[in-house]
Amino acid sequence: MEIKISFLGAAKNVTGSKYLLEANDKKYIIDCGMYQEHDLKDRNWQPSLVPPTEIDGIFLTHAHLDHCGLLPCLVKEGYRGKIYATAATCELSKIVLADCAKINEEDSKFKQKRHEKEGRQGPHPDVPLYTLPDAKEVFSLFSSVPLNQPLGLGSGIYAEFREVGHILGATSIKFTIRDDTETRTVFFSGDVGRCNMPIIRDPSPIEEADYIVCESTYGNRLHGNSADIPAELARIINETTEAGGNLIIPSFAIERTQDLIYYLATLLKEDRIPHLRIFVDSPMAVKVTDIFRRFPNLFDAETTKLARSIRLPGLTLVRTTADSKSINRIKGTAIIIAGAGMCTGGRIKHHLAANITRKNCTIMFVGFQAKETLGRIILEGAKNVRILGEEYPVKARIERISGFSAHADQQELLDWLKTVKGTPRRVFVTHGEPDAAEVMSSVIQEKLGWQTYVPEYKETVTLD
Repeated sequence: MEIKISFLGAAKNVTGSKYLLEANDKKYIIDCGMYQEHDLKDRNWQPSLVPPTEIDGIFLTHAHLDHCGLLPCLVKEGYRGKIYATAATCELSKIVLADCAKINEEDSKFKQKRHEKEGRQGPHPDVPLYTLPDAKEVFSLFSSVPLNQPLGLGSGIYAEFREVGHILGATSIKFTIRDDTETRTVFFSGDVGRCNMPIIRDPSPIEEADYIVCESTYGNRLHGNSADIPAELARIINETTEAGGNLIIPSFAIERTQDLIYYLATLLKEDRIPHLRIFVDSPMAVKVTDIFRRFPNLFDAETTKLARSIRLPGLTLVRTTADSKSINRIKGTAIIIAGAGMCTGGRIKHHLAANITRKNCTIMFVGFQAKETLGRIILEGAKNVRILGEEYPVKARIERISGFSAHADQQELLDWLKTVKGTPRRVFVTHGEPDAAEVMSSVIQEKLGWQTYVPEYKETVTLD
């Protein structure tokens, strides 16, 4: 039996997840993600490292852009096979890919005008990486797969999707490969979620694995305590209400916005915050929230119970630009949750412009803010910021709540790995910056005594 894994993305970096599994004369791609690190974005424009006509199937762990974002490019190159994923991942991926395509189209127009004005040419043609019609070509290829049921692929190969927390519909994938004399199991972690987080169930145990491809996004650190979130959120809301201002929350569309709604509903039920107007002002988040409502079977017990016992009468899902603009004419305190999560675009910029100069308002961050983004600049204490082409003094109070991360930290990854029965032959540590991956690799060796390896980009490993 010969099995090979090629690491075609997320090798000593975080985004661009993509792996090639070769076994029994079959080739399967696991994830097809977009690169988001600035110095790696050129890879998005490169042709597929595996000819699309040679691929026997694509398996998708979840719907984040760094795991599904290059599917339209692969389809443009000629892939016409199935894309296997859970039903929730299929639906969320459609929203993510369509949104990305629209951004690609807008960015290409902007760059074309700027390059014409500057009399120069960028490193790539001033055309979208892919368009909305390109994204829609992917949709018919999605094939939903139930959880915890082996999917026979022929040639002695089976794939099984296992819940892994992180976001709605997210999974790890176990491949079982057999020939006449041997059986091997290869486990791809996807992005591992955290235990005891709202809405979705905890990660399922691994149980059986000869080889594990394990993410390491937070492999060199520990998170804050998620149990502190309700108390911190209640304090900030009550203090902002007493001051008579608005609470502005930049938030990511998938999972983070829905987590916030969960915590707000819990606090209202416990009468720890006043009944305020709550606006979710992100077209993508509204669509994602609608998808969440369609999959209550994926909720954990606490969320299911809460959904039956309480409603949020003050919640408004904002769909139109006109309704978005009208929010800032409302008197009294309101909670405004808007995208983008790092304040790099979208409707959050308009709400920041309307509220950041007001001392009685609060800007509250609940997610990671990358370097050089507007969110990071505000969070680091800038006295003045540029928003929509104008300078604004920062007078609003700035707050941050940690503990919202959907990624398992180092200890949580270790706890998940410990659910293996027996000792894996090898663990491949991926999907982390070099330091995070190396630290996680060393910790697994030290704490579990397992053989580990941090692969290089484009490296192919033959499994023994």
